[in-house]
Amino acid sequence: MKIGVLQLNPVVGDLAGNRSRIAEAARRAAASGADFCVTSELALTGYPPRDLLLYEGFVDKARLEAEALASELADLPPLLLGSVVRNESGQGKPVYNCALWCEGGEIRKVVRKTLLPTYDVFDEARYFEPSPPGDPEANIIRYQGMIIGVTICEDAWNDKDFWENRIYTHDPLEEIGRHGADVIVNLSASPLSLGKQQLRERMLGAVARKYGVPVVYVNQTGGNDDLVFDGRSCGFKSDGQLMARAPGFEEAVMAVDITTGGTVAEDDFCREAETWRALVTGTRDYVLKSGFSKGIIGLSGGIDSAVTAVVAAEALGPENVICVLMPSPYSSKGSIDDSLELTANLGVKTLTLPIEPIMDAFTETLSEAFEGYSPDTTEENIQSRIRGNLVMALSNKYGALLLTTGNKSELAVGYCTIYGDMSGGYAVISDVDKTGVFGVARWYNDHVAPHIPEAIITKPPSAELRPDQKDEDSLPDYATLDAILALHIERHKSRDQIVAEGFAPEVVDQVLGLVRFAEFKRRQAAPGIKLTPRSFGTGWRMPLACKREL
Repeated sequence: MKIGVLQLNPVVGDLAGNRSRIAEAARRAAASGADFCVTSELALTGYPPRDLLLYEGFVDKARLEAEALASELADLPPLLLGSVVRNESGQGKPVYNCALWCEGGEIRKVVRKTLLPTYDVFDEARYFEPSPPGDPEANIIRYQGMIIGVTICEDAWNDKDFWENRIYTHDPLEEIGRHGADVIVNLSASPLSLGKQQLRERMLGAVARKYGVPVVYVNQTGGNDDLVFDGRSCGFKSDGQLMARAPGFEEAVMAVDITTGGTVAEDDFCREAETWRALVTGTRDYVLKSGFSKGIIGLSGGIDSAVTAVVAAEALGPENVICVLMPSPYSSKGSIDDSLELTANLGVKTLTLPIEPIMDAFTETLSEAFEGYSPDTTEENIQSRIRGNLVMALSNKYGALLLTTGNKSELAVGYCTIYGDMSGGYAVISDVDKTGVFGVARWYNDHVAPHIPEAIITKPPSAELRPDQKDEDSLPDYATLDAILALHIERHKSRDQIVAEGFAPEVVDQVLGLVRFAEFKRRQAAPGIKLTPRSFGTGWRMPLACKREL
């Protein structure tokens, strides 16, 4: 039996467009000899549809599009389609997350998702009712004399023999195993976090070995809001050996023979390579799916704006990127020269808007109100807000999306100016810490193109808002800062636990204090691309008005 894997990049809410994409891919799979096809989870609605699911009209239209798709593909092999259906029982949540078996022009069976994640970026219990208990055939499809076990994403992530700490007591795979399934398929919309594919492959391989049957996993690709989906759909033999893998970060249609396998696409799982591909994918899809075609970046001569610029040029094409230099009296000649060298290397449009005259106007206007006060960060923030206003004005005038350039380290400790450098529509590197930004820059120069001037990579980081300013005047060195932040944010370590790791108590107290104080800034930050197990996005749910005892 050959299974057609439809790894697509759906647009959330675009029911008609997604239907067309799925139909075209199903025809390609049929032409390659597929006996039936499988999409990713919620492929028809796009994932995650979030509060669109609260609207009955949207759910009803999804059902109509699913029925129309089944009719359209009546002469082709069956399609296992990820979509939604209403819960007509009158009990529980009004919608099911499901897989629809479309055969002979009709929807012949509905397989409902059982395990509904509510951690990190997931909030499925807000919308969906789990598969009702009591039906031993709930996750089984019988076709061509074979038993196909169907799971939807999380349903395959709870094997007691693989996970040391399981979230759920129930395991849908055990029910499928009792039926003697000949193959297990999994429809997924599994967002990227760095290194996750290796975990997926170990876990799915373990499932195949445990039940002694092939496993085929179908993931979506592309970016939706703050999430990036890396695709990498794959298949495993009954002994757990990888037998097929689709390319990462791109659409693909792949036929997987459950006995002999298929193509195993080459991949690069190093952290910098994954980060680069995710940033490009997330930026491209967010800009284009939001209805824009161009991006604007405020270019400072530093590493963060340089990496943002090279990502934008790759994602949108250099002809669609505008880099804006806004030098102040404190901007070094080196930073200006480095920025111009970078833009020349990339071939992007460049504008230079000196801000000294505007700074002078602010100084004059505020002179009486500021009388008796010494200069401090207020004046520094004014510079940043001038720049924010200028690039937002250009964004409005040109109809281009402003891409902010702050990294995760800065966002964590509030080393950024609200309504200044935080202004914009998408925060490209907001889940990449400063250490990671340097790593991506060097990887890019070595593996993509040597476009980032070496001086940008080697000079000490500085906001250049006062004479001879350096980031480490206000912060611990970035190696220390990033290590503490990773322990606290991604591994949920408390103050005392971090100190026990060998960090100076006063440094830990400084960093955690800055993290607490910056919460109001993060709440107002632009959405960004999630790369780590815990980013400052959908999955970060800290209170604002509180006293943290961590």
